[in-house]
Amino acid sequence: MPEHPKILINRQEIDRAVERLASEIKRDYRRKNPLLIGILKGSFVFMSDLVRRLDIPLEIDFVRLSSYGSGTESSGRIRMPGKMSEPVEGRHVIVVEDIIDTGLTTAWFLRYIKRRKPASVALCALTEKPARRKVDVKIDYLGLTVPDKFIVGYGIDYNERYRNLPDICYIE
Repeated sequence: MPEHPKILINRQEIDRAVERLASEIKRDYRRKNPLLIGILKGSFVFMSDLVRRLDIPLEIDFVRLSSYGSGTESSGRIRMPGKMSEPVEGRHVIVVEDIIDTGLTTAWFLRYIKRRKPASVALCALTEKPARRKVDVKIDYLGLTVPDKFIVGYGIDYNERYRNLPDICYIE
């Protein structure tokens, strides 16, 4: 069991980043009725806070992707159990992620979405960890950059633990 998580980014900093991202998205999508697709499970807290700040017409959907299993290293094999409930063809899609780490899962999902002929696709990520990037992923709306530490909290987990922490923390 890892030691007690240590705060890396406090809830006030997270709140400011979410507010900034919401402002940028509102500016760019005011008349486009975007479809926001949250990547479960990690993005649920971030996406909840984000959509409450978006006072524009929008729709939401969620998809579950997995490449981690029960470890701290991505396996590189992406799984998508289940399907999206909303069609994306002709829609302005914003993919909402908790963290862009290696980029493998996100790149896979962006390719998946683009094959379904949306009007546009953008990526909104609360955090990114550039030190771990294996594939290039363009992040259109980025909240915070984090160091090469294993982060938890604010929806992000380690073996389904720590999602409920209000701050972004790290574990050794």
